Amino acid sequence: MVPELVEKYVFLVQTFVEAGDAGLSLQQIQRRWEGRYGESYPRRSFLNHRAAVEEVFGVAITCDRSTNRYRIDRSETAVDEREAANYLINTFTVNSLLTLGKERLSGRVSVEDVPSGQQWLTVAMQALLDNAVLHLQYKKYLSGESESRTVRPYAVKEFAKRWYLVAWSEDAKSLRTYALDRIQAMERTGESFKMPRDFDVDEAFRDSYGIYLPEGKKPVLIKLKATEREAAYLRDLPLHPSQTDLGGGVFAIRVVPNPNLMMDLCARAGSLEVLEPADLRQAVLDTLKKAIQLYEH
Repeated sequence: MVPELVEKYVFLVQTFVEAGDAGLSLQQIQRRWEGRYGESYPRRSFLNHRAAVEEVFGVAITCDRSTNRYRIDRSETAVDEREAANYLINTFTVNSLLTLGKERLSGRVSVEDVPSGQQWLTVAMQALLDNAVLHLQYKKYLSGESESRTVRPYAVKEFAKRWYLVAWSEDAKSLRTYALDRIQAMERTGESFKMPRDFDVDEAFRDSYGIYLPEGKKPVLIKLKATEREAAYLRDLPLHPSQTDLGGGVFAIRVVPNPNLMMDLCARAGSLEVLEPADLRQAVLDTLKKAIQLYEH
């Protein structure tokens, strides 16, 4: 039921995006809904979905009272507020289109599988909407053992083809991240919580790289020397929001070093050199030496 409901929210967003500034009348919306789902679409249901779309995705569907037509609010302020939600909307929309046209698109569309988004993402999204406390059965990464966790879901975050739940752990009394593909069970406890008014997931990860929280550590300035080809990639797709181009193929980011950053730096070691700080440069060098030893044997 929950995945179906979120899919309907996405369909509504997609419908208004396609309509553009001209918008749609209630009758047009109802006809499109009936054509997609084969059921009537009462005005009350549309108004409820309209409110949910704004709360879940930050997308406001406004009504021009002079024409009685609905459209997405495209004001500059509204666009800025939606920026963080755009990728999530696109993810759901593409998945919806691929599912709808599976037979017609067979052999013509290739997408990478992201298992973590298939089972728990929409459940987590609905819990975010309702501020519902969740009980998780969470599989530990190394031991494979399962642990029970009670969490307050604050946000969802995607990184490197994996979805994560960012939540306040009632057991650890701190903010934690949980990979959705390591969750074995997710259910509501029946309790709700009050969302902190000043929480922003992007702000929480501002000084971090990937999915590791800064946990009070201060970010450091990291300078990187890129080859000409790598520099072009970095200008098109920055390594981190803090990235600055210092010229001459040298870039800088300001983050807290963590395993996600180490993995990416090692993966790009042939085209991206760590200039400073010295300890991070040495850490990358040591990791690369271990990799060479594996191949030498």
